[in-house]
Amino acid sequence: MATPSMEDYLERIYTLIEGKGYARVSDIAEALNVHPSSVTKMVQKLDKSEYLIYEKYRGLVLTSKGKKMGKRLVDRHALLEDFLRVIGVSEDVIYNDVEGIEHHLSWDSITCIEYLVQYLQQNPERAAELIRLRETGEVNE
Repeated sequence: MATPSMEDYLERIYTLIEGKGYARVSDIAEALNVHPSSVTKMVQKLDKSEYLIYEKYRGLVLTSKGKKMGKRLVDRHALLEDFLRVIGVSEDVIYNDVEGIEHHLSWDSITCIEYLVQYLQQNPERAAELIRLRETGEVNE
């Protein structure tokens, strides 16, 4: 099972590979704002856990397990951003809020949020009503 830190690395590696076709230690370090030696240590852990194959000086390749987990983590991040957006959270804080909560939710909770987002997107009048309630402070206590 991946730790939150491993998830952050896998998510970023997956995104880099999807965008550029590869992910070098220096790319990962820059994207996560960490030292390259920290990336090397984590990449070795991810290799040991069979999320990727790492060869010093040759780079890394995600395994099918790593690709599946990376995609799942990227999708989770996007879903949580959609969720916060649809309930009216300011764009200025969405990214950092998702970073703060994404590792603390169970996959069961993520699935429930997915259904709620889908419902609110299919029924925009409900989402608008929720935002209006917040703006007017008309919440029943």
